Amino acid sequence: NRVSDEEPRVLREENRRRRRKKAITSSSSSSMDQIAVEFVLPTTARGGNSPDTLQLEVAGNWTVEQVKAQVWLKAVTLNLCPDFYQRLSPDHCILLYQKKGNVCEIYDKHQVFQTLDCIRYWRALKKDVGRIQMVPRPQPSDESLQYQRYLNYLIGYDVTDVSNVHDDELEFTRRKLLTPRRIELSDRDPKLYSMDPWVTRKPLPEHLLSKVLIHIGTASQTIKVSIDDPPVLASFFTKTANKRALLGIPENMCEEDFVMRVCGRYEYLYGDKPLQNFNWIRQCLKNGEEIHLVLESPPDPELDLVQKEDWAQVDDCTGVAGTHEQLTIDEKDHERVFTISMWDCNRKFRVKVLGIDIPSLPKIPEFIVFIEASIFHGQQLLAQERTSSKSFNEEVLWNCWLEFNIKIKDLPKGARLNLQSKAHVCLSVHLSGKTKSRLLYYVNLLLIDHRSLLRQGEFILHMWKMPEKSEESSSSINADKLTSATNPDKASTMAIAILLDKYCYPVVLPKSRDVGRDIGAGGEEAEGGERGQREMPNHLKKQFAAIVATDPLHPLSPEDKELLWHFRHECMRDPRAYPKLLGSVRWGKQEDVLATHRLLERSSAWDSSGLDVGLAMQLLDCHYSDAQVRSMAVRKLETLGDDDVLRYLLQLVQAVKFEPYHDSALVRFLLKRALRSKRIGHFLFWFLRSEIAQSMHYQQRYAVLLEAYLRGCGEDMLQDFRKQVEMTEALQKVTRDIKAMSADKYDVTAQVVFQLRQKLEALQLSGLPKSFRVPYDPGLRAGALVIEQCKVMASKKKPLWLQFKRADPTTLSKDPIGIIFKDGDDLRQDMLILQILLIMESIWETESLDLCLLPYGCISTGNRIGMIEIVKDATTIANIQQSVVGSTGAFKDEILYQWLRDKCVSEDKFQQAVERFLYSCGGYCVATYVLGIGDRHNDNIMITESGNLFHIDFGHILGNYKSFMGISKEWVPFVLTPDFLYVMGTSGKKSSPHFQKFQDVCVKAYLALRHHTNLLIILFSMMLMTGMPQLTSKEDIEYIREALTVGRSEDEAQRHLLDQIEICREKGWMVQINWFVHLVLGIKQGVEKRST
Repeated sequence: NRVSDEEPRVLREENRRRRRKKAITSSSSSSMDQIAVEFVLPTTARGGNSPDTLQLEVAGNWTVEQVKAQVWLKAVTLNLCPDFYQRLSPDHCILLYQKKGNVCEIYDKHQVFQTLDCIRYWRALKKDVGRIQMVPRPQPSDESLQYQRYLNYLIGYDVTDVSNVHDDELEFTRRKLLTPRRIELSDRDPKLYSMDPWVTRKPLPEHLLSKVLIHIGTASQTIKVSIDDPPVLASFFTKTANKRALLGIPENMCEEDFVMRVCGRYEYLYGDKPLQNFNWIRQCLKNGEEIHLVLESPPDPELDLVQKEDWAQVDDCTGVAGTHEQLTIDEKDHERVFTISMWDCNRKFRVKVLGIDIPSLPKIPEFIVFIEASIFHGQQLLAQERTSSKSFNEEVLWNCWLEFNIKIKDLPKGARLNLQSKAHVCLSVHLSGKTKSRLLYYVNLLLIDHRSLLRQGEFILHMWKMPEKSEESSSSINADKLTSATNPDKASTMAIAILLDKYCYPVVLPKSRDVGRDIGAGGEEAEGGERGQREMPNHLKKQFAAIVATDPLHPLSPEDKELLWHFRHECMRDPRAYPKLLGSVRWGKQEDVLATHRLLERSSAWDSSGLDVGLAMQLLDCHYSDAQVRSMAVRKLETLGDDDVLRYLLQLVQAVKFEPYHDSALVRFLLKRALRSKRIGHFLFWFLRSEIAQSMHYQQRYAVLLEAYLRGCGEDMLQDFRKQVEMTEALQKVTRDIKAMSADKYDVTAQVVFQLRQKLEALQLSGLPKSFRVPYDPGLRAGALVIEQCKVMASKKKPLWLQFKRADPTTLSKDPIGIIFKDGDDLRQDMLILQILLIMESIWETESLDLCLLPYGCISTGNRIGMIEIVKDATTIANIQQSVVGSTGAFKDEILYQWLRDKCVSEDKFQQAVERFLYSCGGYCVATYVLGIGDRHNDNIMITESGNLFHIDFGHILGNYKSFMGISKEWVPFVLTPDFLYVMGTSGKKSSPHFQKFQDVCVKAYLALRHHTNLLIILFSMMLMTGMPQLTSKEDIEYIREALTVGRSEDEAQRHLLDQIEICREKGWMVQINWFVHLVLGIKQGVEKRST
C-alpha cells in the first residue's frame, strides 16, 4: 500500500515539470505526450526463433485497449504471421513488463496509458524506449483450478462466480490484492510467524507485580525468575549449575535449539520481550495460577509454505485516473480526445426509470407503488427524486427521466444511487391526508465505478427485499441497506430497469486538479486561504471548543457546520475536530471536496497526534465514504499492536461493510495484519466465514478478502482451517438431525441422548479429524469426543453439550474441553457484545481495575450456528434457586449465599468468593447498564463455584432490543436482587461494608468507562448498525448517551449511577416475582431448564 501512496505524488511533480516544458510548445498538444514503446509479440519471426517486435509511438491519452488494437493493426499491416493476427483478436493477449525483477501486468484495459506506473518507472530509469511483452492470455492449470476449489470450500463461497455482478470489480480486487500480499510475505519473519508469540504492549497493572515461579517441563525443574526478564533460556539457566543433565539437554545441543511453550497450549514464549508482556503470563498472574512451561524444538517454519501464484502482479497504478488537466477537452483537438473528464460535465445528473417487474406479487391488499431515487455519499443525502405512483402489478412501466438537483461534475467518488420501491396502502389515509408508504425493495448502484468511470447505459438490477421485523435477517438490515451488491436470487426478486446517459467516450472522475493552473479552485483557495488563516475571534473560540467536545452522536446544526467549514484551517490543527469537520463537508460540491482533500494532504496534525482508537474508528463508520478520509483513519490504526488489533478485529471486519468499494485501505490493513500473525489470521478467518455464510449482501466482498488471506497464510494454517471446517460441518449435521427428532418439545428424552451418542460414535469412526484447534480459542487443540459425557440440552434450540479430550500430551489439566454447539441462533450478536465486554475489561485494566468479567469463548461458524465455551463449575442462578426449594426458590434470599458457602471448603475461600462475587456483580451491572442490556432473567445469569457471576446468551436480548428499552414498567437498569444483596451481607435498606465496597467498585468502573465515552459510543452505534433489527428511531442509539451521562460532571455521573443502584434495590423484589413466575411456568411445562 505504501508504494502506491507515494507514486501519485511523484507523478504530480513530474506532470508539473512536463507541463512547464510543454507550455512552451503549442497548447493544443499539452497532454498528447508520445511515448515510444517496443512491443515484443507472441509470434516468432519467419525462419528465426526470436520473437517478432515492433516499435510504436503511443499517444499518452490512448486507453490500454486502444494501444493493444494499434499494435495488432500494425502487425496486420506489416503482414506478420497472418494466420495469428488476422484470425484472433487483441483480447487474446495480455501486456506484461519487467519492474525490479518482477513481472507486472498492464491489467486494466480502460486505463489511460500515461497514468500507468510503468511509464513513471521508465522515466525514473531515463529510458527512451519502454518495453512491453504481449503474450497469449494464460489458462489456469489443473493444479491451480483444484487449489481454487479447495479455497472455495474453506471460504464457503465460489469467489470465481461472476454471474451476479454488473462489472469486473470482484476480479479486479482479487488481482490487486496480490500486491499487498506479496509485500507482506516478503517481509515476513518465518520464525516469528511460525511461533506467533502473543504479547501486549500495555503496562502491567500495578496489583500484579511479583516474582514468578516457573515450572519447566521434562525433568520438572522449578525456577524463580523476574517478570522483567525476556524468555531467553540461557539467562534462565545460569541459575542452575548442572542444568543440562537436569533438563535432559544432550551435550551436542545448545539453549538456542529449544523454545518454551505453555504446557497444554500452543502459546510460545519467544523473542526479546520481558515475560510480563506475554498475555499468557499475565493471565496466570491475574488468576494466581502457577506457570508451567515445556521445552521443545521450535516448530518448522517450512510448514508455513505458501503456494506459488500463477498470476502476475498488476501495474501499481491500476485503476488510477489521470489529473483533470490530462483528461479535459478544453483547448484540445477533439479528434484526439479518447476520454472525458467528469469535471467538464456541466449538466445535471439524471436517470431514466424504465420499470420494475416481479415474478410473483406479494400477498397484500391493493397497492400503489412508486420508485424513490436518492443519491447518497455516506449518510449524506445529496439529491432525491421520485416517480409518479402507479398500481402494483407484475410489471409496472414508468419510462420517465428523473433529473436530480446535482451536476454530474459534482458527483463524488463513492456516491451511490439508492433505488427504493415503496408502496402506499390505499386504505391507510391518515387524518392529515398523508398516506403512509412502506419500503418493499431496495438496491444501490455506485455511480462512479472502482476505476473512477462514470456509469453509462442500461442496468437491470435485482433488488433486495425488505425483511419483515420477525425475520432473522432483519438484524443486520441497517448495514445491509448500504450494499452495492445486487440480489443473487434472481428468480424470485423484483428487478428494476434503469437507463443512465450514454456518451461516446468513457467519462472519468479525475484523481486531482493541478493547483495554480486552475483559476476557479485556486482562486477560492487563495482568498479562502487568507480568510481561513485569520485568527478565530474569542467569542467563537468557546463555541468551537464546545462543538469539538461533544460526543460522536451529538447532531450538528447547520450553523455549527458553517462555523466548522469557515474555520476549517483551525479545525485541521485539532484531530478531535476531524469527524465533526468532515461531517460538515458538502460532499456534493466538487470544490469543497477538493479543498478538503488538499487540507488533509497538507495537515500533519493527524499523523503526529497520539493514537485515539475511538477517533480513528469514528472515521470508519457509515457516515464517511471518502477514500482519503477512511485511509487516513487506517493509517492511524497501523500503529496498533497485535493484541489491540485482536481487540477491535470484529468491529473492523464489520466496518468493511461501510466501504463503498471492495478494495480499500481497511481491507488491505486487515489482510496485512492477518498475514503477520496467525492468531489474528485465525479470528479473521472465522469472522469472515461467518459473515459469508449469513450475509448475502456482503458475501462477495468478504470472500475476496478471505481468499487473499488464505493464499498467503501458509500450508499449516490451511490444514488447521480444513480440520475446523470439517468438524463444524459434521457437528452441524448431527445438531440438525437431533433437532428434527424432538422438534417442539423443551425436554430431552433418554432416547434422544442415546441417538446423539450413537451418531457421535459413528462420526468418530468415519474419519473425523484426530484433533482440531478450538475456533474460539486457537491456543487449544481438542482431540476425540468423550462420548459418554455428551448430551442434548433442554432448550428449544436443542444445543449439543460436547466434551472433547485435550489433544496436547503436555497438558496438566484433567478436565476435558467443553463446547456447546448451537444451531438456530445468530451468534454474531453475542460475539459483538462479548467483544465490547473485552474492550471494557481492557479499559478497566488501564485504570488498574479488575472486575472479573468472564467473556467466555463464542464464535459463529456458519449460518445461525456456532460454538460456545462451557465455563467449568458454573451454573445458572435459576438452577440454584430451583434445586433448593422447587418453584418458590425465587423468594428465598439466602439460597445463593448458602450455595456459595457449600461450595467453598474453608472460610478463607468463602471470603474470596464473596469478594469475587462483589467485583463481578459490579462489573456486569455497569457493563450491561451502559449497553442497555441489564434487565436479565435468572436463567441467563450464571455463577461459578468460586463466586464469579456472569451473564450469557446476549443474542436473545438484542433480538428483542425494542421490547425492553425502558418500555415496560418493571424495567430495571440492571439485576441486583435481594439474594444478590444478601451475599453482600445486606438486606432491605440496610448497608454493609461489602455493599459499600460494591457501590464503590461500580462507581470506579463507571467513571473509567466515561473516560472513553467516544470509543464506547462508536462501538455501540456500529453494533446497532450491524447486529440489530431495524433502528426505527434515533432513541436506540441515543440510549448510550443517557447511560453514560454525556456532558455531565463526574459528581453528577456518580450520583446518577448510585441512583440506578437504588432503583434496583427498590425494584429488586419485582424482578424476583418475574423470576418466580418464570420458574413456575418452567415447572408446569415439566422442564428441567438448563439454558446455557
